Amino acid sequence: MRRWRGVENTPDDWPGGVVTIGFFDGVHLGHRRIIGRAVELARERGQQATVLTFDPHPAEVLRPGTHPAQLTTLRYKAELLAAIGVDALCVAPFTLEFSRIPAEEFVRQVLVGRLRASTVVVGENFTYGHRAAGTVQTLARGGAAEGFAVEGIGLVRADEKVLSSTEIRRRVAAGDVEGAAVALGRPHRVEGVVVHGDARGRTIGYPTANLQCTPWSAVPDDGVYAGFASWSDQRRAAAISIGTNPTFEGRERRVEAFLLDFDGDLYGEYMTYEFTRRLRPTLRFDSVDELVEQMGRDVDATRTATLPV
Repeated sequence: MRRWRGVENTPDDWPGGVVTIGFFDGVHLGHRRIIGRAVELARERGQQATVLTFDPHPAEVLRPGTHPAQLTTLRYKAELLAAIGVDALCVAPFTLEFSRIPAEEFVRQVLVGRLRASTVVVGENFTYGHRAAGTVQTLARGGAAEGFAVEGIGLVRADEKVLSSTEIRRRVAAGDVEGAAVALGRPHRVEGVVVHGDARGRTIGYPTANLQCTPWSAVPDDGVYAGFASWSDQRRAAAISIGTNPTFEGRERRVEAFLLDFDGDLYGEYMTYEFTRRLRPTLRFDSVDELVEQMGRDVDATRTATLPV
């Protein structure tokens, strides 16, 4: 998949084709319906499928301090899009200047002038341009004038709710990682670099890898989870703890994992933690021995929960 940052940097030899637009945080099942349709049309016509996305999240620019938690980093988003069959990813830096482009100019400058769209595929609630003045209807009129077709795709619903990134963030924040996985079509994950912690886990027989998550990560609610830790070309089942470690009067909220059947140094490694099941809430124990006993049960539960189906 070809990638470039800034619509003005679209390669001169880019042939254009089918374009879809959105922040697509999570690349969840609703997003996949839209993106998959764009890829399908591109394949039918022998064209390229391009995704136009944004960085940072528009909310942070328009309402500083309101950046939502992110379900996917930009690099993971790109990985997911490539797996769907997207041919190109254009990342537009979202700035106040960009947000003020009138809807008509967005069509002419971005979709036609730069990305050379033959068809634009978007969700039925899509808006664009200054003050979100553009809708699917205005986009269709602009396409008719500029020579490209428009498809508005119906939104996916689950449990009588529109499947959205906002709803998935809510599930993650509540610790409902299984519900989030259903909507995402895969386990939710966080990623980052392993940094030094208190090294207390090693002294009690359960050394953990303390993950410094990437900014804005959608971290699940405090608790202990079964899941997987991955890095380089390795993957291990892991019992993942999120919280302040109240047994030791901890104050800093951490995301740390005990990797099953692994003994090694992971400091400095870039890792991902996937969450498959919430095992229990964070608890305060009266003694270290009680904590160690519970950790043994957590490891057993993790081993069971991560067995191949």
